[in-house]
Amino acid sequence: MSFLQQLKDRISRKEDNADRYLDGYKKTRKSFGEKLGSMFRAFDGLTDDFLEQLMILLLEADVGVETSEKIVDMVQKEGKNRFIRNAEDVMECLVEQMSILYDEKSIPEIKMNPNGPTVILMVGVNGVGKTTSIAKLANYYQKQGKVVATAAADTFRAGAVHQLEEWSNRLGIPCIKGKENADPSSVLVDACRYAKEHNIDLLLADTAGRLQNKANLMKELEKMHRVIGKEIPGGPQETWLVIDATTGQNGLHQADVFFESTKVTGIILTKLDGTAKGGIVMAIRDQLHLPVRFVGLGETMNDLRPFEIEEYLYSIAQGLEANE
Repeated sequence: MSFLQQLKDRISRKEDNADRYLDGYKKTRKSFGEKLGSMFRAFDGLTDDFLEQLMILLLEADVGVETSEKIVDMVQKEGKNRFIRNAEDVMECLVEQMSILYDEKSIPEIKMNPNGPTVILMVGVNGVGKTTSIAKLANYYQKQGKVVATAAADTFRAGAVHQLEEWSNRLGIPCIKGKENADPSSVLVDACRYAKEHNIDLLLADTAGRLQNKANLMKELEKMHRVIGKEIPGGPQETWLVIDATTGQNGLHQADVFFESTKVTGIILTKLDGTAKGGIVMAIRDQLHLPVRFVGLGETMNDLRPFEIEEYLYSIAQGLEANE
């Protein structure tokens, strides 16, 4: 059975409305997948010209130069080992190589604390959707049966505490906050202690957006990491960097600054449904060596979904079907 057919079979067996999930990749499918499909219709072998066109399409999809070169090289090498006859064979080869590069099997499970609250620290620059993502994550984990609380440690942005408190109230979960302009680390200490005392399973901590030229704020992030670890051994169990998919490669540049201050363990990619440059997923995995944990595929509370490489690759492959 072909790789694409295996993808299709596995997705068709999913019970959680896979069609709606795939619809979130519509712009990526139309701009990337359908362009690939159109190009493959005129396929006349893995020529230098064809590989150059493939490279250009990958770059247009925001895969990035380094990752695009790897994918093209992998396709060229694999193409020599198999009989490539037509567009479907090329798409099969491409999608399979992208799956190999993403290497989902090597990604560890999300770390949960077996001896108390699990703390997930959310970081990222202003405007990427951290606070909203926290609310959506809280909603997701509530549906998984977790007892969830939030910590409003973004004490610098006007309205941030109120925004998270409003979301928490709607979900019926506690939001631990301090006074306006309070020390964010003190808020986290209070939140960790509350979580321990009230048998909270998951504490989702908001932080202020950090600009690359704010060294003092980066030092503060290091402090926040330390105080959480003192209150909850091993915490934060996860630190997730929120990136706005519409910013493309700029989002990757932001990541470097956060790596200097804390151990980022995963990525939340927001607004993926609103961009045609969904190739950023591959760049994140290849260049940052991090998994994309969740993706934003819409505006509702249920549209922050766990990222699955199979759905992503299948949505790209659908571009070929659109051109048949």
